[in-house]
Amino acid sequence: MGIFKKEKVYTTQKDVGQIINQFVTYLQQKGFKTQYREENGKAIVQAQKGGILRDLIAADRALTFTFEKIGNQLKVTAGIGKWIQNLAVTAVETIILSPLFLAIDVPEMLWTEHVESEIMKGLEQIVSS
Repeated sequence: MGIFKKEKVYTTQKDVGQIINQFVTYLQQKGFKTQYREENGKAIVQAQKGGILRDLIAADRALTFTFEKIGNQLKVTAGIGKWIQNLAVTAVETIILSPLFLAIDVPEMLWTEHVESEIMKGLEQIVSS
């Protein structure tokens, strides 16, 4: 078992809301089901990819991205988190401060690493454009 969690800091003048909207659109185009919440320069985006086997094994897991804007810096943390029901009404600060990331097994870590790597490249293009 291991913990899947990555952190990256970008320098950007873009608004968090603008980045989140573009990122969610990007994820949806890749076939992910998404949910997000943005509040006071902080945001969380969750993405799940469906499939019968995936639904049976990891229905409560999602790729989870937290965003925090501090000046011209955007800190992004990516990992596996519990799919939060009613994310739209959950306070962002509570989510970001709570233990969000779960231990996952090795095969899922490898799949997640591949997907996360591709998604982070897409996010980097969004932030830098």
